[in-house]
This record gives sequence, structure tokens and C-alpha cells, in this order.
Amino acid sequence: MRQRPLWFSPLLLSLSISAGLTLAAPLPVPLSDLFPTPTQTKTAIVINKVLERYHYRKFALDRAFAQAVLAQYLKVLDPNRSFFLARDVERFQTGARQLDEQLRRGELDIAFDIFRVYRMRVDERVTYALRLLDGPFDFTTAETFAFESDKTPWARDTAELDERWRKRVKYDVLSLKLADKSDAEIRERLRRRYEGLARRIRQFRAEDVFQTFMGAYTQTIEPHTSYMSPTTSEDFDISMKLSLEGIGAVLRSDNEHTVVQSTVPGGPARESGQIQPGDRILGVAQGLDGAMEDVVGWRLEDVVNKIRGPKGSVVRLQIQPKATGSAKPVREVTLVRNEIKLEDQAAKSYLISDLAEAPGLKIGLIEVPAFYRDFEAEGAGAADFRSTTRDVRQLIHELVLRGIDGLVIDLRGNGGGSLNEATALTGLFIDTGPVVQVKDAFGKVEVEADRDPGVAYEGPLAVLVDRESASASEIFAAAIQDYGRGLIIGEPTFGKGTVQTLIDLNRYMPNERANLGRLRLTMAEFFRISGGSTQLRGVEPDIRFPTAQFVNEHGERALPNALPWTQITSAKFVRVGEVRPELLNQLTQRSAARIAKDPGFRMLVERSRLAREAEEQKEISLRESDRRAEDQRRNQRFKNEQERFLRTRGLKPVDEDADQVDEEALDAQRKAIARIEAEEAARILADSILLQRSGTAKTRAALRD
Repeated sequence: MRQRPLWFSPLLLSLSISAGLTLAAPLPVPLSDLFPTPTQTKTAIVINKVLERYHYRKFALDRAFAQAVLAQYLKVLDPNRSFFLARDVERFQTGARQLDEQLRRGELDIAFDIFRVYRMRVDERVTYALRLLDGPFDFTTAETFAFESDKTPWARDTAELDERWRKRVKYDVLSLKLADKSDAEIRERLRRRYEGLARRIRQFRAEDVFQTFMGAYTQTIEPHTSYMSPTTSEDFDISMKLSLEGIGAVLRSDNEHTVVQSTVPGGPARESGQIQPGDRILGVAQGLDGAMEDVVGWRLEDVVNKIRGPKGSVVRLQIQPKATGSAKPVREVTLVRNEIKLEDQAAKSYLISDLAEAPGLKIGLIEVPAFYRDFEAEGAGAADFRSTTRDVRQLIHELVLRGIDGLVIDLRGNGGGSLNEATALTGLFIDTGPVVQVKDAFGKVEVEADRDPGVAYEGPLAVLVDRESASASEIFAAAIQDYGRGLIIGEPTFGKGTVQTLIDLNRYMPNERANLGRLRLTMAEFFRISGGSTQLRGVEPDIRFPTAQFVNEHGERALPNALPWTQITSAKFVRVGEVRPELLNQLTQRSAARIAKDPGFRMLVERSRLAREAEEQKEISLRESDRRAEDQRRNQRFKNEQERFLRTRGLKPVDEDADQVDEEALDAQRKAIARIEAEEAARILADSILLQRSGTAKTRAALRD
């Protein structure tokens, strides 16, 4: 069963997990230290000026905006309204009536006042939760636990908050009980979790409070803008320098949980096949036999420090998969930290030549997991440095020699990378011309274009995308679609159409000796050559897969204060092809008819449906028998569909959570599942080739007649 957000997590910045040192736990910070410093006042003033002048979204620091900042700050601290009382919030709102003027002057007293109250409320709630843990729990009574949110009314008094926490602690206990933990283990684990929450909040320094508040400020403008304190800036530099070592995962905070945002191609996390975007990390252990440490409620940077470690060392993660409803959804994944080499991220190809619908046709598929470029080798003057475009060009050459009739470029899960590579890769399929437009905060538009004459492949082309295809992937797919060069197949893409840059705030106060930190600033937006942005909407496929119905609240569309979709004037370009509406209708109908009978797609749709059900669930039973029955029902639904699909492929289902796993059989199972959509994309392209050949033949016959 899906764990819902319950706790606090202040750090909104995503961090790469890479090699590094685990930091010693700091001592509690006295409340008397939690007041703004003169340096923070100066920093706030500089941030105001930089944001107002350079941020892509123009905004005014007026009273309405300041109140939105306050609301966001309270949401960051207490997203489920589990700590503050209504009277606390009323006092905060009264004290923040002049917040716009206070922010202009860099006055931060209200932010620190709120945090001091928050810290006291956390101590009160943890004390109450620990007292509840000492008592009995009755899981036979018919009652439910409602998942709170920022829409839940603030508790009127302590008694109302006590009742919410009674059910919350009971929910936590039942969730671990359903995972077959013993009563003693459950109580000890939750005791450590609750005590750890209070301990970490007591360790917040003034710098942490300032970053949290300024994070709420920047998030009120737009989700990709954030402030990095001097300490966070230093950690960021370390992670960037070592970003190709570790487990290969980018993490983010989702209230109390650490969530996998993406995995790096070639990294241990992705190679394991057991960690997917959206999965939650519940625990971390060192080595093969180290104790599993519960990390629910931890700050993101603390979880990062636990997962970091030297190359070759072992880390074990307790993972709760996003897309299952299993009665035992939590699994333990063992990873060996490793260097992520460029060749591990490299594009790969394979051939499909056994399509029953198109005998004799050969469709080549090239998987492009990232838009990579070996800048270090290029800077050193190496003539043969690795890049996406170079590798794909070679793969195309090899596939053409094998006599392919069509080509599919698979961009599923590709979160982007080098803009130069997205432009150059597009150039393999068009002669010359614009690829993407970039508009900055001052309205200036620059055009990135392919200026290299000639093409590497002129034949029928399709591009396969999904909800995780982002940024550079969207630029490439949009250009192929705008030129009419190929079919776009799959799901609407992520919708990340903005450009960020890092700004050192000390450059605006060159005589300031203290480090002011940095600002990650959204300063430009990508636009298609046809004029529309890739922001928010992403790229809409020409032919949608049925899983697309579950994408509405995913990616940029799910982020608060995301920049809206907009458009500018089209660039000057000449379409090189056209997909006739009648052909598109035929392809869509044929694909839909196949998919309706395809057990693989039934499995994929069921997995997406289960994830959606869990996301939309508003409350859950606290009666053990009801929970077990519901968990078993959901688990069986997915299990039945997966087994039905695997049998059609002649594969015996492999239980990934079993003590002894046949790794070879498991790899075959994962590959079969990964290729469900790719094979249908190949069938669609084959249909297109045959239909167009048929149409051409009929036209020639008519001309002869």
C-alpha cells in the first residue's frame, strides 16, 4: 500500500547521489541562535534585485505576492497541517501584513519567528506520538485515516490535533505490521523515526532556516528557481564534480519521503532494474550486513550523505515502489557504488525483423538514454570524443548496412542533456535549418540551428517518447514533428521547457567578505521552431499509447507555479514531409486494435491505473483485515496481468523479492517488459511504410491507366 506524505522535508533542491563523506550529526542548535544575521539581510536584498531584474517570469514584490510566499513557507514546513494550530497561523498572518515591505528591506524576523514556533510544535507532537507508541492498538475497529494536505483546515485546538496524530501513529504502526514486522521492531523503528524528526529539526541552523524561507520565496515564483546557501552550494559543487560516481540517481524531497526523481543511464540504480522514478527510499544500510536505518522524515541532504560512498562499496536501500499495490510493497535493493562511464550511457541499437503484420520488413531501433558529450575529451583536443550524435550516426550506418526499411529512435526515460547534441542529432535527419528557439528574460530570441549539410538517414522515421522524456529529448522530438520528418509515438512528454543558470550572489556585492550563496535562476525558455513552447504541455505524440491517459498530473504539469505554455513567432523553416490525416487515422486505428488484444499493454495500463488509484486515495482503512484484503486485491490485479503477458513470451515469471533469484531469467523478464512499447512503435512504423507503398503503387497504376 502506498505510503502517504506525513512529515517535514524543507530542502526542495534535487541532489545527485555521488561519492563523498558521511558527515557527523550536528548538535542541537539553541533557540537563541535562530535569528537572522546581517549577512542574510544583505543576501535577501540581493536576491530580490536579481529575481526582479533577471527572472524569466516578471513579477512584482507586492502584498499579494508576499502573502503567497507566507503560504508557501507554511506549506514547506507543515505540508499536511500536522503541527501548527489555527491560532498560530492567524498570528503569523497578522505579523506578515507588511511582509512585502519587510522583504524589500531584507527583514526576516517573521520567517525565523515562524520557524521557532514550528520547532516547539514538532517537539510537542513527537512527545505525544511517543506516548501513543507505549500504548495498545486495536486494528479490528472500523475507522479510517484521512490523508491530510495543504487543503485540510488547520486544527482548531490541541485536542483536534491529538486525534489526527492518534490515527496517524496507528496508520504508521499498521503499515509496518502489514510488512510483517514484529511488534517490538515496529515500536522501536517508529520511536527512532519520531525522535529523529525532532532531533533533525533541532539541528537546523540559522543558515538552514534562511535557505528554507528563501526556497519558499523562489518557489512562489516558479518551481525551478531556488536559493543555495554557502553550505548547499559547496555540496552542489561536490555532487557535480562526482556526478558520474555513486548509485546514479537524482533524488528530491516529497514531504517526509526521499523520492527517486530520475536514474542515470549506466548507473547502478538503473542497471539494477529495481529502482524507478517515483520510488520512495525508506531506509539506507551500509555494506552487506549493516543495520537498515529508517530515513523517513529526514532532510534530503542527510539522506544523500547516507547514500554517498566510495566506488566499489555496497549500499542497501529499502525501496517502496510507486507503481505497485502489493501487500509487501517494500523491497531491499543492494547496489555497488560505481563510476558511471560515458560508454554505459551510450546509445544502443537492435533489429526487429519478425513482425507478423509486415513480413520481410526490417525495423531498426536505437535507444538514446541521454544527450551526452565528452566535454573533457573535446576540450583536450581529442578528435574522436564520444557524443550522442557520433554514436547514433555510427549505429545508423550499421543498421542501414543490415538493410533496414525504417528506424525508431527510442527516447523513453531520456531526461535530456546537452543542447548542442539535441541540435546535432536533429541534423542527422534534416539537411540544414533551425531546431529550437531560445527566448531570454529580456525578450531576445536566439535560434539554435543545424548548419551541417547532408543527412545520415533519409528513410521512414519514428520517435518513441514517454512521460519522462524531457528537455533536450523534447527539443529533438518537437523538431522532428515540426519538420514532418517522422512520427512521434507514445505519451505526452515531461514539459520541461525552461533554462536555468547558476548565479554567484557575491558578484553583486564584490566588497562583501561573507559568502552569500548562489541562486539557481530560470532565465530563458525553449520554443519550437513552429512557435509553441515545450513548456508545460511537452510534445504531444501523433499516436498515443493508452498509458497516456495517466499522464495528466505528471511532470511539469504537476508542479505548482509552473510557467504557462505560450508561443512566439515561428522560425523560418521548410517542412520536409507530411503525415496525411487519413494515414494517421489508419495508423491509430490499427495500433489501437492490436493494443486492445496485447497482454503486454494490458499489464502496463493496469500498472499505471494502480499507481493513479494510490495517488488519488483520500483515506484508508485502519482495520487490518480490510487493509490486507485491499492490498492483496491490488497486488493480484497486477500479478495476473504480468503473468499473462510473460506466458505469451514463453517466460516464467520471476519474483524479484525472492531470496534466490535467477538473474538471467530476471534480465529476460525486464527486457521483455521494456520492449512492449518499442515493438508496437516498430509495428506502427511498419504499417506506415506498407500503407505509403500501397498508396504510391495505386497512384502509379492510376497514372498508367
